[in-house]
Amino acid sequence: MLPAIESTKKLSFECRISDGDLVIVCERHDNVKVVKVFESGSLHNRFGVFKQSDWIGKPFGSKVFSNKGGFIYLLAPTPVLWTLILSYSTQILYIAGISFVNIGSLTTSLARAIAPSRHVYIFDFHEQWAASARDIQGEGFSDEFSSLAASIFLYLPQPWLTIPSTGKVLKQDGVLCSFSPCIEQV
Repeated sequence: MLPAIESTKKLSFECRISDGDLVIVCERHDNVKVVKVFESGSLHNRFGVFKQSDWIGKPFGSKVFSNKGGFIYLLAPTPVLWTLILSYSTQILYIAGISFVNIGSLTTSLARAIAPSRHVYIFDFHEQWAASARDIQGEGFSDEFSSLAASIFLYLPQPWLTIPSTGKVLKQDGVLCSFSPCIEQV
């Protein structure tokens, strides 16, 4: 199981940047990365040194300058931007779906929708993470989540393998959404 994404200081959805926020830094149109803002932090790149304390209080979308006069843009984390910075793509590669149904993109959207009083827990099938995470398709959901889930979104190569376990963890009026692979992907 990957850690819960909580809607506290880890992900801020305010219009202005705060200490502890995640910011998408755009250096060029083809070079974006995620940075966690710290009052004492700095970003070093070929454009100079950018003091993160200067970012705090600025609105997302701001253009900030380095000690050498270079600049970057500070953007809010959105599903589309998360998709651009991820190092691997999703199983479903259709343009209409890729920016939304990507593990980071979907999780961010869900966390924003239920903030600030609820949590999103993600279980991902990714070969490199499988050694340290629970295999939901093989082992099912942990009994500790029995009847606790208000909703479950499945985005797996074989989502039908999780159905018995899913029924156990959903609340009585819970909702199941499954993005199933098409025959070409199977």
